Amino acid sequence: MNGIRYVRPGGGFEPQMTLFEKTEVNGASEDPIFTFLKSGCTYTDTDFDPNVFYSPLRVGDIAWNFEKFLIDKNGKPYTRYHPSVTDTATLTPDIDALLNA
Repeated sequence: MNGIRYVRPGGGFEPQMTLFEKTEVNGASEDPIFTFLKSGCTYTDTDFDPNVFYSPLRVGDIAWNFEKFLIDKNGKPYTRYHPSVTDTATLTPDIDALLNA
């Protein structure tokens, strides 16, 4: 992944780990895993960015980087968090509920 070399920490950094390939999370070419995740949870936002570059637009689309999905022990989507949720304390009650189920 050539782009990694030119971003922080910079200086020719090359990760020494396996990287996965980029995939589509919305639109006609979205990866099936994201279709599955989105179908199992309510959406986090009803506004569309006017600069989106894919179609079709769906109300359940992933709004931005760092949108999070919590999956239960059976592999089913349990809930989903808006990208603005950054405090892990917000996720803790849901994680505890799943661990204690």
